[in-house]
Amino acid sequence: MKRFLMLSTFLFCLFSNAFAQVKTDTIPGSNAPADSDSAKYYKTNRKIIKFRLKLDSLRARPLPITTVGSKLHFGIIFSHFDLGFSRLVDNGSFTLSPANKFLDYKGGKTAYVGFDVLQLGYRFNPYFKIYLAGGFDWTLIRLRQNITIQQNAPTLTYTTDQVDYSKNRFSASYLRIPLAFDFRTKDDKRGNKFRFTVGPEIGFLLNGKVKQISGEMGKKKFYDNYHFSQFRYGAYARAGYKNLGLFVKYYGNNMFENSPNQNGLKSMHFGLTFGL
Repeated sequence: MKRFLMLSTFLFCLFSNAFAQVKTDTIPGSNAPADSDSAKYYKTNRKIIKFRLKLDSLRARPLPITTVGSKLHFGIIFSHFDLGFSRLVDNGSFTLSPANKFLDYKGGKTAYVGFDVLQLGYRFNPYFKIYLAGGFDWTLIRLRQNITIQQNAPTLTYTTDQVDYSKNRFSASYLRIPLAFDFRTKDDKRGNKFRFTVGPEIGFLLNGKVKQISGEMGKKKFYDNYHFSQFRYGAYARAGYKNLGLFVKYYGNNMFENSPNQNGLKSMHFGLTFGL
């Protein structure tokens, strides 16, 4: 996640510098070299101006959604950025059973992060549309105990360590594919509207990860599927005003697979959503 944010920041700075550099290029009639060919000089600068205008128009555009007719649209987006908390639900209870007690976590530091990057939708009228989206999310469980979840184990297995971890995070990343039924109200006096979205969602596991930080061992990272469900399904709801709202998600299948002691252990998420 940090690498993704660093790369995004780098690309933003790179393109910002490029745009700034283009804007400081010479324009016709200013500081023309005395010995330059006049026709060639002005032809070159006309190209610079056209290129600058093209870049400015790209900067002014929203994310590249292609509209077919007036109702069907598809394209690349960055929206439905979910930032919130995760909770484990053990056979209907927020209290973990003895078999799952090793997964005891710090609630304030157990998080959910996700966003959508693709969307295909159809608007029936100004107040209702259906769309299918694609994106990514991360469930980040901050474990309380000084344990290490084992890689390549036949079931979800752990060892107890004689190390005091300042951070012991157990996480999973998924490709998420939500289907949305999106409702919105008429514009209010300020030109804004309330929105409510509900629908099912499926996901495909990308990877599992353990990240540990301690004074004794430094920083360590381990990757495996850790018996996280390869396929998950659930439902979600979002409600908000303008571009800010609340979300809640609940996944109906087990959080882990091929690990009998974790049968009935599921997950839910809730928090803020940006970019409605």
